Amino acid sequence: MFDIREPKYQWGQPVVALDDLINDGSFPGAELDALLIESGTKGEIVQTGMHEESNTPIYLVEFPGGKVVGCLEAEIAPA
Repeated sequence: MFDIREPKYQWGQPVVALDDLINDGSFPGAELDALLIESGTKGEIVQTGMHEESNTPIYLVEFPGGKVVGCLEAEIAPA
């Protein structure tokens, strides 16, 4: 067993996408490999979670237009 890693970002925190966010198949209603969010787009963290097997924080970020995308820490930065 390993220690739970604390999330770097918190609910309500404004963030910006560091890279283009592409659908990896986990975003319903969008084609596989479709551009979801362009790099530089600002959003707000609306929920944090944890991928238990890899001990990786996952952030649900609401971007303009109400689009909510799951992001890894490496994909976002404080805005």
